[in-house]
Amino acid sequence: MIKFKELSRLYQINKTVLEYGLIELLPKEQIPFTYRLIRLCFFWIRRTHKNSSLPERLRLGLQSLGPIYIKLGQMLSTRRDLLPPVYADQLAHLQDNVPPFCGQQAITVIEHAFGKPIEQIFANFDANALASASIAQVHTATLLKDDREVVIKVIRPDIKKTIQADLQLMRWIAQLMERFLKDAERLRPVEVVHEYEKTIIDELDLMREGANAIQLRRNFLDSKLLYVPEIYPDYCTKNALVMERIYGIPVSDIEALKAQGTDLKLLAERGVEAFFTQVFRDSFFHADMHPGNVFVSYEHPEDPLWIGIDCGIVGTLNKEDKRYLAENFLAFFNRDYRQVAQLHVDSGWVPPDTPVEEFEFAIRAVCEPIFEKPLSEISFAQVLINLFNTARRYNMKVQPQLVLLQKTLLYIEGLGRQLYPQLDLWDTAKPFLENWMKEQVSPKKLLNTLKQKAPFWLEKLPELPELIYYNLSQAKSQQKQLTLLTESINKQQQKNSKNHFYLGLSVTLTLISALAYLLSDKELALYCAVPGFFAWLVTWHHSNKE
Repeated sequence: MIKFKELSRLYQINKTVLEYGLIELLPKEQIPFTYRLIRLCFFWIRRTHKNSSLPERLRLGLQSLGPIYIKLGQMLSTRRDLLPPVYADQLAHLQDNVPPFCGQQAITVIEHAFGKPIEQIFANFDANALASASIAQVHTATLLKDDREVVIKVIRPDIKKTIQADLQLMRWIAQLMERFLKDAERLRPVEVVHEYEKTIIDELDLMREGANAIQLRRNFLDSKLLYVPEIYPDYCTKNALVMERIYGIPVSDIEALKAQGTDLKLLAERGVEAFFTQVFRDSFFHADMHPGNVFVSYEHPEDPLWIGIDCGIVGTLNKEDKRYLAENFLAFFNRDYRQVAQLHVDSGWVPPDTPVEEFEFAIRAVCEPIFEKPLSEISFAQVLINLFNTARRYNMKVQPQLVLLQKTLLYIEGLGRQLYPQLDLWDTAKPFLENWMKEQVSPKKLLNTLKQKAPFWLEKLPELPELIYYNLSQAKSQQKQLTLLTESINKQQQKNSKNHFYLGLSVTLTLISALAYLLSDKELALYCAVPGFFAWLVTWHHSNKE
């Protein structure tokens, strides 16, 4: 049952759809008749932004609906497998474009989170937001106990209630779309809302983000590739998170990077290397590396260092996914489409009954035209998207970790090409993947695996004789039970055969007796009826005996 608050929000959404003409997102033949009635009922709502393109109107409409729908637009901008590029490009403008909330409200949230006045936590606190996003905003301060410069990330007040109400409304709308929209199977609105819900609920917990940042920082300590600001665990709560303040140049500010003499080629290559290191070495990668979350250190521009913030969304891969993904990439580099198709089947990404030859041909048809270009002009991320789109036609299961990976690769490649247009991501990634694959089968890797497993094996070694004896005893007991069961089944089959014989004989004699009686041969009828009765009696006796 929809509540009054949800009805009010539904009116706002409907008003936005009408004002921005977003119904045009549907083909004319699929616009329901009820919409035309709604349009007449809300005659006072006028159409605006008539001179703007439909993708631009979609972006403006989501922006006008507030933080939750801005976040939805950000998520959709990464799903280029669902949206045409012109829509994805427009929605990408929604990154970090949210008005801040009042600084006094931020102070109230912080004091409630830490249970003390803000003067007892920070030596000074800037009430003006340093940056603002859809879920939270950040303020600068210095710690009271040691004067360290920090930034405080604060969740927007009452955002959780707003999110839950909007999510419930989104689910309802998505279910209606899935029921009545012809193209719903391709657009998968319920799946999109479910994916968005998981992402945004996780981002509401800053404790989770703090833990992610601590892990990512540990993975890249003393690295020349990536720096992650320090998190102060004593100042971590669900609604407020305190971390080291960093100074860097936004990665999108190319002019500032050039002005300080940054080696852009090396910076772009290190971005690619940092991504593949996170994925294949650590199985733990930052999955929200849009330009608003990435900076470049001011120090050593000739030896540039990436800085990553906002670890609310991270991705993980298991060993099997990593191996199959690496083998897929290398097969692509070598244009071995048969191997790509077989790997998809072996990994379980597509059903086991998928015809490999047909799948191989489909992949070849998509990729060969792309490979006619010079490698430096080929979008690695676009090849991956085309692959997933092709695999989806063969009932490829949605792999959440691969969606995050695809999204992050889009960001990384986009940033790399923006910094250094001549970046050959294939040439940069191939040596890394080849070395990683060699390491997986190297003696050193085998030795490390043995070292890791040795304590467990040593712990279980004393139990080994008992386990062997127990399993042999179980096998012997099961064999004996199987033999008895087989004998019992054979005996039952023999009894059933006898029963079937006597029953058949009884039915046959009874039928002959009945036929003889009808032909007035009473003597023959009697001769057949008596043995038939005894045959039936024997069958009944055997059945009761069993």
